[in-house]
Amino acid sequence: MKNLLVALDMKPTDARLLAHASFLAEKCGAKIWMVHVASPDPDFVGFEMGPKYIRDFVADELRSEHRMLQTYAIELQEKALDAEGLLIQGPTIDMIEAEVKKLNIDLLILGSHKHGFLYETFVGNTAVRIIKEISIPVMIVPLPSDN
Repeated sequence: MKNLLVALDMKPTDARLLAHASFLAEKCGAKIWMVHVASPDPDFVGFEMGPKYIRDFVADELRSEHRMLQTYAIELQEKALDAEGLLIQGPTIDMIEAEVKKLNIDLLILGSHKHGFLYETFVGNTAVRIIKEISIPVMIVPLPSDN
């Protein structure tokens, strides 16, 4: 195993995913790729962004998420692990699948939040949908719900 991809959602539960990735990378000598898929740019999906304060808010949020990814990478590098963070925008499943192919990933690590029946019915479960699309091993780490 040479490359691990950890999909992060910029929440406190990321620490749990990174702990698993760190353990595996240390044992296998693998590089840790961390990816956060931000929502697609509204202009991209056909909606106008709106007033400047909304554009500024989205830009600030993206900068903050990018800084957090860089902080995670530095923390892992200080533990002598090869790590890099990527912030990309677009549809989550499509973007993760593209990164898996582009980076030649051997193992994908995802968190799975516990949601109720209605949430699962109407929104779905990203982890389950990714497993159906990805052709490499996937490690699912159970995480607490967002409630």
